[in-house]
Amino acid sequence: MDILKQLLGRLHPLIVHLPIGFILLGLLLRWYDRKKNEFTKAIALVFLWGGYSAILACITGYAQYVGEGYAFETVKWHLWSGIATAVFSFLTYWRIGANKRFARIKTIPIMVMTLVMFGLISFTGHLGGNITHGEDYLVEPLPNPIKAALGFETFEEKEIVLTEATWEEALIYDDVIKPILNNTCVSCHNPKKSKGELMLHTEKAIVKGGENGAILVTNNASKSEMVMRMKLPMQNDDHMPPEGKKQPSKEEIKLVSAWIDTGHPFDRTIAQSGLEKELFRSFFPKKTDNDYPDSPVAAAAADSIKTIEAIGIHVDPIDKVSNFLKVSCINHPSFSDADFDALLPISLQIAVMDLGGTQVTDKIFEKLATLPNLTLLKLDNTAISGENIAQLASLEYLKSINLTHTDFEEQHLPKLTKFKKLQKVYVYGTKIDVQGAKTLKDGLITVDYGNYNLPPIASDSIVY
Repeated sequence: MDILKQLLGRLHPLIVHLPIGFILLGLLLRWYDRKKNEFTKAIALVFLWGGYSAILACITGYAQYVGEGYAFETVKWHLWSGIATAVFSFLTYWRIGANKRFARIKTIPIMVMTLVMFGLISFTGHLGGNITHGEDYLVEPLPNPIKAALGFETFEEKEIVLTEATWEEALIYDDVIKPILNNTCVSCHNPKKSKGELMLHTEKAIVKGGENGAILVTNNASKSEMVMRMKLPMQNDDHMPPEGKKQPSKEEIKLVSAWIDTGHPFDRTIAQSGLEKELFRSFFPKKTDNDYPDSPVAAAAADSIKTIEAIGIHVDPIDKVSNFLKVSCINHPSFSDADFDALLPISLQIAVMDLGGTQVTDKIFEKLATLPNLTLLKLDNTAISGENIAQLASLEYLKSINLTHTDFEEQHLPKLTKFKKLQKVYVYGTKIDVQGAKTLKDGLITVDYGNYNLPPIASDSIVY
């Protein structure tokens, strides 16, 4: 019997659209036929069907209320307005139709009946939508200032802000757990919209739980309703937050679980809670590793760029948010040391320089040292030996040098330890012994010898 009741209740969202459709059709036809009265019988029949389908909607709605465990306070006005809508559908049928048994109804102006009918169907539908989606369903996408102006309570999303230096001093609830709940749960569990009679906007409300009892089991996250629902498959009806709402990340669920396992404290710091650093590492600021310096630079003159491109040198912006440039001589293999002077008008903007396959020599280092924002340098397939490469040590931002297939000599490799921010140097195909040092400057600089051997895979033996 319980299964039948639950199945019948779950038909309500489908069946409830029948009376809505019939009644709205009847109202539209009545407005269209208000002068000629040619479709009176058809309009009356539409309202009759609306009444019958409204009764069916009321029955399935009541079954859903009982079977799904809704609180009566949540559904009572929707239920009574649904019954009133069914009754008025029949009254409108009798008023419009030729039935003579209810003479008094004939004295009520049809306009009054239709207005009441429209008001009832709108009010009932509105209450049903509030139960299903919440009172703020339509306004939820609006910016918080607009929602506040309309009288809706807003719960600001708060970013978890932790740093490598201060993470232990942060309050575990205020700075970590509360932002997670605010961002993913409180929109459905607050004083104005407490699904399951559960509110999560205050410490007291969290501890109290909802209509099914406490959602936290102290020191046992695996048995806590809050965590269990977060971990359910998305397609499960009991998964929280429901599909379509912002979901907590795996890292956030782990944090909530760890917080519960440590006794769900509200006033301790992370250090006092004894939680490990690895739980919070993903919330530390992400370091950006751009191919250009952090400092801004003025845009290069368009005329200067056109002049340089006219001699066969590619000049491209690195991205849309900076004025730094990438210069490539891929189509100018005859580029020599003397040609470098053509680049001087944009020397401040050059962050990436590709001189691979050109005719440059060791004399180019003196000229490259005049590019204050140079970050990536490619000198592959050139005749350089490394003489005078120490002149690049003055460059503040240089972090990568490609020396593959050059005459670079091993005796010049130690000079790279003087470079301020160098991270990687590529030396495949040079005169350096491949068994040499893999790193420099206590591991801060990686020496990449290339010539990687990939392990064979099964598909390598297939003959097509």
